[in-house]
Amino acid sequence: MNIQLNAAPEAVESSAVAPSVSAAPLPFYWSLRRELWENRSIYLAPLAVAGVVLFGFFATLRHLPATMRAASALDPMRRHELIEQPFDMAAGLIMVTFLIVAVFYCLDALHGERRDRSILFWKSLPVSDLTVVLSKATIPFLILPLFTVAVTVVTQLIMAAFGSAVLIANGQGIATTWSELSFFRMSLLLLYHIFTVHVLLEAPMYAWMLMVSSWARRATFIWAFVPPFAICVLEKMLFNTSHFALMLLDRLTGGMEALSAPGTMPMDPTTETTVAKFLTSPSLWIGLAITAAFLFAAVRLRRYRGPI
Repeated sequence: MNIQLNAAPEAVESSAVAPSVSAAPLPFYWSLRRELWENRSIYLAPLAVAGVVLFGFFATLRHLPATMRAASALDPMRRHELIEQPFDMAAGLIMVTFLIVAVFYCLDALHGERRDRSILFWKSLPVSDLTVVLSKATIPFLILPLFTVAVTVVTQLIMAAFGSAVLIANGQGIATTWSELSFFRMSLLLLYHIFTVHVLLEAPMYAWMLMVSSWARRATFIWAFVPPFAICVLEKMLFNTSHFALMLLDRLTGGMEALSAPGTMPMDPTTETTVAKFLTSPSLWIGLAITAAFLFAAVRLRRYRGPI
């Protein structure tokens, strides 16, 4: 009897301690995992474009020896541009894919769960609206840019490896190719370019589209793009100015004068970055403040918006 009485408190104590020993759930982590599970285009689209780029590059490999022979007769600047051109094109196509995926993801991120009524299930879980919105904002602000850089670098390395193999097979050297391509610096510049231009500068646009996704009942694409267009038209009609349109264009094109020296390409190894000028730019911090306001509005709207 004593053994049973002593055993009972131990069993109760162990059952009480067990939950604290097990790992506590991480709402933000699992919310982010949910986005990756439900939105496969986040990683499938860049991979598909990378595959198309590699297919096109492989199809033109037979012309590479002749191209390299022609490049050897050019001046250093033109030779560098000719050798780097296919690598820049690959990076540009994958980057454009990142922007397209980011736009459509943001427009459907909060609207989709209202449309399929899954918001009723997710709101029944102990996950705050702030956690959900931040997990969705992490996709265009962090996950997609990092994945885009990784896919681009791997794609360029594959292109360089196969190109070198073709040149060696044709009795040509590869020293010129690899000396003109500084992959480490190109990768750092690509990372810098994407996060400064296509994340920090364009953050208000992503946040605006997330807010529209949380508010609109239908036609999120129209609600996201018609109001800015209407403001541009009204400004032109009333004041004959285009300040708002130029501001949007500067954000979309990246404001290159605030990022690198004029006359250089963003991923070119000769690019001169001006980090201090970029970080002290008032437009950057004004844009981040607007981003925070749009995200706050998206959180509040999700709290009170129900299924469609």
